[in-house]
Order: sequence, then structure tokens, then C-alpha cells
Amino acid sequence: MIEGKEPMTKLDKLRQRIEQQPQNVRFEDLDRLLLAYGFGVRQPRRGGSHYFYNKGRVTVTIPRRKQQMPPVYVRLVLEAIEQAEEEVDSE
Repeated sequence: MIEGKEPMTKLDKLRQRIEQQPQNVRFEDLDRLLLAYGFGVRQPRRGGSHYFYNKGRVTVTIPRRKQQMPPVYVRLVLEAIEQAEEEVDSE
């Protein structure tokens, strides 16, 4: 192990993989990441496909897809996580 560096957790590895390969991300990966960062989730009603996540004043909506997620949603999730981290740091 390299001195001065903490070992990466599974969450760190997942976030790094998502950041490096945004075109190859599944809904389950984004869901796991958002929940691990403390976001609450509201599932769709009446056959809808979009899931709503919120933490404090930060919200993000993503559709559930069977295949890979479009990179635009991956960017939205990463931005929402960064905003939530900044909100916590400013308190």
C-alpha cells in the first residue's frame, strides 16, 4: 500500500468507474451510488419510468432503463452528488 493514501472503498471504485466511463453505466449503478451518498428515492407511480432522488435541496430525476444509461443522466447524477457534498461542507 502506498503511504499517505487511504485504500479505496467499493463506493470510491464505483464512482471512479462511472466518472471514467459514463457511456457504460447501468441504472443499478447510479441507484446504488445515489443511495450510498444518502439520497432518498421516490419510485414512479402508475407505470412511470422515472425515479426521483433528493438530498436536502438537491434533486435529480433519472429514467429506469434496461440497457446502458445515456451519458447525460450520468453527468446529472455526478453533478447532484457534488452539489450535495458542497451543501454538507457549507453547513
